[in-house]
Amino acid sequence: MAGELDGAGLPVLWALPFAGVLLSIALLPLLAPALWHRHFGKIAGFWALAFLLPFAAREGAHAALAVAAHALLAEYLPFIILLTALFTVAGGICVRGNLRGTPALNTGLLALGTLLASVMGTTGAAMLLIRPLIRANDDRRHATHIVVFFIFLVANAGGSLTPLGDPPLFLGFLKGVDFFWTARHVLLPMLFLCGSLLAIFYLLDRHYWRRREERRPLDPTPDAPLRFEGGVNFLLLGAVVALVLMSGLWKPGTAFELMGAPLEWQNLARDLALLAVILLSLKMTPAAARAGNDFSWGPMLEVAKLFAAIFLTIVPVIAMLRAGEQGAFVAVVRAVTGPDGRPDDAMYFWMTGLLSSFLDNAPTYLVFFNTASGDAAELMGPLASTLAAISAGAVFMGANSYIGNAPNMMVKAIAEERGVRMPSFFGYMAWSGCILVPLFVAMSFIFFK
Repeated sequence: MAGELDGAGLPVLWALPFAGVLLSIALLPLLAPALWHRHFGKIAGFWALAFLLPFAAREGAHAALAVAAHALLAEYLPFIILLTALFTVAGGICVRGNLRGTPALNTGLLALGTLLASVMGTTGAAMLLIRPLIRANDDRRHATHIVVFFIFLVANAGGSLTPLGDPPLFLGFLKGVDFFWTARHVLLPMLFLCGSLLAIFYLLDRHYWRRREERRPLDPTPDAPLRFEGGVNFLLLGAVVALVLMSGLWKPGTAFELMGAPLEWQNLARDLALLAVILLSLKMTPAAARAGNDFSWGPMLEVAKLFAAIFLTIVPVIAMLRAGEQGAFVAVVRAVTGPDGRPDDAMYFWMTGLLSSFLDNAPTYLVFFNTASGDAAELMGPLASTLAAISAGAVFMGANSYIGNAPNMMVKAIAEERGVRMPSFFGYMAWSGCILVPLFVAMSFIFFK
């Protein structure tokens, strides 16, 4: 994401705008909720300018425009177009009827979403199932834990088996990692993590279910048989998957450069076709289906505005990481190398994961992919355990915070729109710290020692 920016000469102060974005997301909803909800786009824009304007003063306007063009055109736009396509298509599939949100049913829905995430992406699976899950539990007084575990499993860990599941793995696919390599090498860690989370969730949900005061006197959504509306979107979802695969398999090369940002034919074709999918979904989906989902653009707009600032302000951070021994974050690079000069798999797992918790996990994956070797053949061979650690850290630990993976914030926004009281930024991290971190520690000793 950092483009051609040389991180070797950048002091750590250039990371302050990115830190400002993170702190704004974390603190302002707590300290000034009205200000945040009305003006979060302007606040995100302020931090983006806090990087771009000083950078333009130091390096020149042309250099600042080139960095912005690379971050927005080559990285942000493809990212947001894919998310918008999945959000629009999944939001057009309405599951009519109502299930009773028992612990067994909720656990089954989470397991189903976890399996679907590697096939249709974490965003697609999350957008498809979050509304039916909330509707099934609309007579429950305690539903926060249901959405939190949904983020853990469906919006993150479930997408760890294929390049379609999560953007970091797709980038690895583009770099030469075989399509099924991740499924073979990350399957056991994924089964351990997801199996543990499903078991913990079932016990916790059963605890709440058995409490006498748990269920409201009247279920606001009466029981009704299940049926799908807006089924044409299943075909469009298949088209999205096919387009993503096409862009990884068909590589005609660079079409042209704009301000130094390379725009490749396969990516242009994919993104234009995804825009067509969005328009087809909006045109062909019955209005009743979107109305049944309470579909609105609010969650997508929030993600789009905040991640535009994140993609811009993260540029110097990624550049400093890529600079390795010559960069301001040399301590991070040294931490993943053992005394014998070989990669330390456990540290790769934790460093990739911790940075993916707060940075965008796709470029973080690339940073450590290149730090470990950068050669896909070597990483799939002698360094297979290291690549597995990097892959697992990038995907699994995106669940550590709301900003670790884009679907996290989308799910949160939808849940809040539907009346679920979600934890604050730090409140959510308390959940992940108590539940996920001990499992990650265990995984370090079992799989990445």
